[in-house]
Amino acid sequence: MKHTLTTALLATTLPLLLTGCANTPEKTVENTAQPTTTASFINDYPTRERVEYVLNCVAQHGGLTYINQYACGCKIDKIAETMRFSDFDAAKTVSYLRSMAGENGAVFRDPEKGKTLRKQLKDNEDAAEKSCFVK
Repeated sequence: MKHTLTTALLATTLPLLLTGCANTPEKTVENTAQPTTTASFINDYPTRERVEYVLNCVAQHGGLTYINQYACGCKIDKIAETMRFSDFDAAKTVSYLRSMAGENGAVFRDPEKGKTLRKQLKDNEDAAEKSCFVK
């Protein structure tokens, strides 16, 4: 049986080796199409940030239930569809640090870009909340 298997294996692979089929490199086709902006937004959020957002959202909505977990996952997905992660992260950082009192907090409170990012994040969160949570 061992001899028959070896003979069969040689009979099938030897012609391929001799003709060069087994040694020819695969042809690669370059993908020149640009990814859609929505897909690139969705994929640029790190998993850790998504999980952290969902856990914070679940805590704000009364604890871990299937409905809260699903809705909070939906919420971060909706936000990711409309905001790049770099903007989301900057808006979140500015939102956390803007409550700093005095002159030091002015760096985060006063710049127009910070105000714009905070407003954009709030608007996106409100829209996602309405879309994902059933009331």
